Amino acid sequence: MKRVHLYALSALTALSFFPALAAENLPDLGEASQASFSPQLERKVGEAIMRDIRANRDYLDDPEITDYLNGLGYRLAAASPNNRQDFEFFVVRDDTLNAFALPGGYIGVHTGLILATQNESELAGVLAHEIAHVVQHHIARMVVQESHNNLLSIAALALAILASRSNTQVAGAATAVAQAGAIQNTLDFTRENEREADRIGLQIMSNAGFDPRGMASFFERLAQSNRLYDNNAPVYLRTHPLTTERLADIQNRLAGMPYRQVPDSLDFQLVRAKLRAEAGRAEDAVAWFDAGLKAQKFNNEVAQRYGLVAALLRAKQFPRAGHELMQLQKIAPAHPMIEALAASLKHAQGQDAAALAIYRAGLKLFPFQRALIYGYADTLLALHRYAEAVKFVNEQFKVRANDGQLYEYQARGYAGLNKPFLSHRALAEAYARRGNLTAAIEQLQIALKTGEGDFYQLSSAEARLKELKTLDAAAHH
Repeated sequence: MKRVHLYALSALTALSFFPALAAENLPDLGEASQASFSPQLERKVGEAIMRDIRANRDYLDDPEITDYLNGLGYRLAAASPNNRQDFEFFVVRDDTLNAFALPGGYIGVHTGLILATQNESELAGVLAHEIAHVVQHHIARMVVQESHNNLLSIAALALAILASRSNTQVAGAATAVAQAGAIQNTLDFTRENEREADRIGLQIMSNAGFDPRGMASFFERLAQSNRLYDNNAPVYLRTHPLTTERLADIQNRLAGMPYRQVPDSLDFQLVRAKLRAEAGRAEDAVAWFDAGLKAQKFNNEVAQRYGLVAALLRAKQFPRAGHELMQLQKIAPAHPMIEALAASLKHAQGQDAAALAIYRAGLKLFPFQRALIYGYADTLLALHRYAEAVKFVNEQFKVRANDGQLYEYQARGYAGLNKPFLSHRALAEAYARRGNLTAAIEQLQIALKTGEGDFYQLSSAEARLKELKTLDAAAHH
């Protein structure tokens, strides 16, 4: 029991990083434990957890990586049986191997896991498994069975994953606390959930056009890691118990499925190259990509050269980055990530007019790519072309009405045009879209004190302020 108490202390320490998730600030389950954990309540709980995750420094809000992960996730979710669930996939900057599902369809993936997958079907296998947990309502079942205490454990586990970063002792402690106090039949139920998630996940992968063997190959490597490094097992294994029986069951199911060779998408290869270019010291990343090109050891030359340019840009080796970019463009198809990288290089060299031209050309080919949209708006602002920036952003709202980043660019544009009321109003919406209701309320209060705005604008702002205060009050009760 002493060991459990030590685990409990560590998990409470992890939770102290996220005071907003104290018990009194989670949505009140009321009689949910006696009846059902409704989809509406699941989403509310998930949103409460996500507010703290988004505020954490390890939440990776990169438009290219996030959009890729969501595109892959939506493809899988669309192929899942009886799915009426909204999903949001997000990335956590952490080199440990982990992925996790939260109430309400929120699924997080560590950067370390993305890099550890050897092909796209392996990554799809992990996501399919997590999607299966959601569509089979495993989290809801756990909450109903274990009442409100289990909800706190889920919150503790999800947030401690971020707080622990690569500290495996804290991560292990959080996992142990999430399981502490559970009776044996609950643990058996959890293992049954894992087998069910495997079965449904394999079906999802097959329906979505991926190789279901990707799930098996990745899990088998994790199992090998667990045997070789028993005291430092991947976090994923601590949150998803992987037994010999589970692996055998997966293999038995695969025996009845036809073999399917599925090539990796270029997006998958580029995203992994970008993550590797951003990891560790910039000089080490340059050396790694250089070595791979010299030895001809790479899965995809376009991705390898993309990663080299990204690493050189990060290392501020601009002349060589420009040279390597030209080599990349000779062999690469048109791709929004390469266009954005080329524009970023021009911006880093102080050539914003040239960067703007690249963004403009890229948007003609890829008009819905967030990295290009954000880059174009940001560069217009850098060139003090505030009216153009506001006009561009307002056009984008027709398609992306709830994009918090666009509201931030709009706020900067209005500030440049010396329109403080509109600037603070836009900044309020930026905060609101990111779940920071307190900051949103403060910005609206500042806007209303500027003495600007016509009757319609003031009435709209006052109504929005009242709405946000109601939402903020509900979120804390």
